[in-house]
This record gives sequence, structure tokens and C-alpha cells, in this order.
Amino acid sequence: MTAALPTTIFALSSGQGRAGVAVLRVSGPQAGKVVEILAAPIPKPRKAALRKIRHPNGEIIDEGLVLWFPAPGSATGEDLAEFHVHGAPAVVRLLIEVLSAQEGLRLAEPGEFSRRAFANGKLDLVEVEGLADLLNAQGEAQRRLAMRQFLGEASAVYERWRGDVITALGLHEAAIDFSDEDDVAAKALEAARPVIGGLVAELRNALEKSSQNAAIRSGLRLVIAGPPNAGKSSLLNALAGREAAIVSPIAGTTRDVVEAQIMFEGLPLTLADTAGLREGSGDVIEQMGMARAQSEARDADILIWVSAPDAAEKVGPPRKPDLLVENKADLDSIRSRNDSALLVSTKTGFGLNRLREVLKNLIHVKLAGAEDAIVVRQRHVLAVEESIRLLNKCLGESGRAAELVAEDLRGAARALGSITGHVDVEDLLGKIFSEFCIGK
Repeated sequence: MTAALPTTIFALSSGQGRAGVAVLRVSGPQAGKVVEILAAPIPKPRKAALRKIRHPNGEIIDEGLVLWFPAPGSATGEDLAEFHVHGAPAVVRLLIEVLSAQEGLRLAEPGEFSRRAFANGKLDLVEVEGLADLLNAQGEAQRRLAMRQFLGEASAVYERWRGDVITALGLHEAAIDFSDEDDVAAKALEAARPVIGGLVAELRNALEKSSQNAAIRSGLRLVIAGPPNAGKSSLLNALAGREAAIVSPIAGTTRDVVEAQIMFEGLPLTLADTAGLREGSGDVIEQMGMARAQSEARDADILIWVSAPDAAEKVGPPRKPDLLVENKADLDSIRSRNDSALLVSTKTGFGLNRLREVLKNLIHVKLAGAEDAIVVRQRHVLAVEESIRLLNKCLGESGRAAELVAEDLRGAARALGSITGHVDVEDLLGKIFSEFCIGK
């Protein structure tokens, strides 16, 4: 019995709404037939051709570029066609109606083009995830990290690690095969230990950087904390470049956490202004706000502790701040300065450029090397942790049967292989591809 051909899918791959150009993609066995119906003749492979795009009834829908990518030399590994048309909603809507009416065609689901690319060996799972991160990248740091994943650099490292495990496994299997020859078996086992030990050290080093990688993907959270009336809200507004928080000379104006999203040095930052911390408050709402401020300060990626010469500071920060800022540098008459703090005045703008420069350097130090990261997502972390656990078992018990060690090595290889998709990972696929927009 002949296997049924896969469905041909199509989608608008460019953004919704009016635009100069809209791109519709068609992938699957009917893609060539669609081009013949709408814009014959089929162009030469990978060469853009100007065509009048016609309704099956003969009416001209639009004039645009048509590209043809025959399998397997396409992004999905299937026959694939692209229609680059004017981005008028009426044009796009009519083309979608025409494609929907063709037998064997249907609208693509989110991520389905990329899923077919994975199924046809065009992308592995890490590259797919890198593509998803690239599509969501807001800043340069995120783009660079995503490109490293998407272009296969991270996959190459994972495969090298997996190759090291397989090398050690081969040595243990040699020891099993030649167990009656003590000299051969002993030398094989002795040769495997440094391979495993070196790999464990490398995996641990990569794992230690995973929190930095997560910070690049999701952005850093910068929390501004300190006593009441120190100018925390004014500092948030100055960094955000807009009036995100209410500013008042009345101490305790901020009762809850006020957030502002900014792009800073190619990285998304969440700025959080918090309630002023002080002792002896009998206000229940203020106490709740201070409790949230304490929690935010403890969990911050970067904690800026703001003080001021006219602000009573009896409560210290809940953890060591990353940056000390003394505000209201314009109040010369009541100077009581902290020599280790950075002087600013949110009123006059004094010191704010210096603050931004210090903050830039602080972020670079915190994320040093993170853009070259390998272990990026939580599932990568769990797989690497599992491989380290199994490899440590291989190293930890001297005299353990080589057959048992070999089984743990197989488990470590499977764990690393699951990251790129070189083992059975069907349960992961739905989650990974659901992150994509339709058309990718």
C-alpha cells in the first residue's frame, strides 16, 4: 500500500497588516502545482521571477515575485514556493482564499514549517530553538546568542560532547569484549577515565554559565531600593526616559512595585521601583509594600541601593547591592556623603551619564561570555545535569563492573543526544514548535 503524501501547507510568513511587501510560503508536494495554477511557468530553482499572479478564473490578483525551491534544496526539505506580493490586506486575503480552495492545501499551524525542516534533517532541535529565539530577539545580545544556536555552533559542541561519551563507551565495550585479556581490558578502562573526567569538567563549566544565558534570553531585572524619599522613582524615570512612576516629595508615595521596560546596550531590562524601606511603620499597606520591596531586592539580577542626604536610612539593604547611588547631589548644604556611592542628582541630571556608564560595565561583567553560551534553555540544563550525574557514577566507584558503567555511558549519550534531537524526542516537539508564529 502506498503511503499517503504529506499535506501541502501555506501561510503568510511576513507580518500581518498593510505593508510594502507580503510573503506567502507554500510547502509540500502540491507546491509546484500551485505555482503552475497561479503564476506559470515555474521559475528556475532559487531564481526570483516577476509574474502576474492570477486567480484560477483568469483574473489578475497582483504582480509580484515568485521563487521556487524544489526538494530537498529548500528550507523545509520539501518542494517550497514563495509569492512576494504587495502587502495590501485585500491582496493577501484573496490569495489565502485561493490557496485554501486548492485540493490538498491547508493553512499551516504555528511552527509547522520549522517542524518539517526538523523532520527532514534541515535543522536539529537546538537550531530550531535558536530560530525561535532569533524571531523573538529584541536586542543585540539576544540576537547574537540566538544566531550561535541557529547556525549550529552550539549543536557542534553538543555533538562533540556526545562523541566523547561514545569514545569512552567504546573503550568500556572493548574491555568487556577482551575481559579474558587483563592487560587489554585494564588499558581500555584506564584510557576511558580521563575522557570522562575531562568531559564532566567541561559540562560543569557550561552549566555554571546557564543562568547568564537565561538572563540574555529573558532580560535582566534591575531593582531600585532604598529608604523613603531618596528619589528612587525619579531615578527609575530618568533611566526609563519617561514618567513611568509617580514622583512626590511625600515620603512613601510608592507602595507597590512599579516596572518599566527599556532596551539598554542591546539587552532588554526590566526596571523595578520599590517601596521605601524604613522601621516603625504602622500602615498595613506600606508594610506589604516593604515586604515586596525586600523580596524584589533579594531576587534582583542587579540591585541599586539609593540613598540621599535628607532621607532617614535606618534599614539596610537585604543583600549586598551591586551599585550604591547617593541621590540629591544638588543639596550641598546638607552633605553627608558615602564615599563608595555614585553621586547623582535626578533633579539636575548630574551624574546620570556616569551612572549609565557604570551600569553598562556592570552588565558586561555579569554577562561576560554569555553570548558564546551553549546551555541555554531549561531542558538543556536538565539533560546536561543528567549526563553529569551518570558520568560521575562512572568515575565514582572503582572496580564497578564494566557492563554497568557502559550502561550509564549509554544513558549519558542519550541525555546529550536528546538536546539536538538525535534520540527519540517526540514528547518535546509539540512544546518547542508551539513557540513559533504561523509561517515559520
